Amino acid sequence: MQQWDLSPFTVTPAASLLSRCVSAGAVTQDEIDSAFSEPAPVFSSHLQEAEEQIRKHKQLWEVQLQLELLKVDEQSADVAHAFHLSQKNEQLQLLGNHLLAILREHTVLRQRLMRPLASTSLPVEAHMHAFVVDSVQLMMDFIECLEEKLRCTHNRTSTANCLALLDSSLALMLTLAAESETLFRRIQQWRSVSTSRPGPPEAQHLSSPTAGPSAS
Repeated sequence: MQQWDLSPFTVTPAASLLSRCVSAGAVTQDEIDSAFSEPAPVFSSHLQEAEEQIRKHKQLWEVQLQLELLKVDEQSADVAHAFHLSQKNEQLQLLGNHLLAILREHTVLRQRLMRPLASTSLPVEAHMHAFVVDSVQLMMDFIECLEEKLRCTHNRTSTANCLALLDSSLALMLTLAAESETLFRRIQQWRSVSTSRPGPPEAQHLSSPTAGPSAS
């Protein structure tokens, strides 16, 4: 009881409460003394059992919580696991580095294209000169072949027009030949008729001028 006394002549409210509990039979003096002597003091075995049950319930809740966390980790292992996340992070870093390299090359190429070509030349290594000459020759051959193809394509329409004009000229010539043949036959018939009929010399002399224009 001296642990609760602030002075040897006064009684604290805690001491008076404990004395009432002892007088009522709720606890004994031995239990109070043992409670103050233990590291984790309790006033009765019932309170100790209740505290033990609370501690066990708390441990059970912690174990259940850990079990739920393990289930969640197992379900989302392919997404949230550190191993898979590290692989995805490495892939994303590689993709980002590749895109940065492409952007740098694009920037350099755009600067080279925007640079004026006058009084400039691209550096060509010595062992590549022969290939450059062959490439230039192939380019010239390609340009000549392309010009020839374009010329043929351009002349195709004019050729079609010339063929149509030739066909019409041939038809006209055949028509004129047929008319000329018909006219020639008429002239032959007229001459044969005129020679078979002897007439006066004056009539023959008058009819001879008309034969000339008709024959022409």
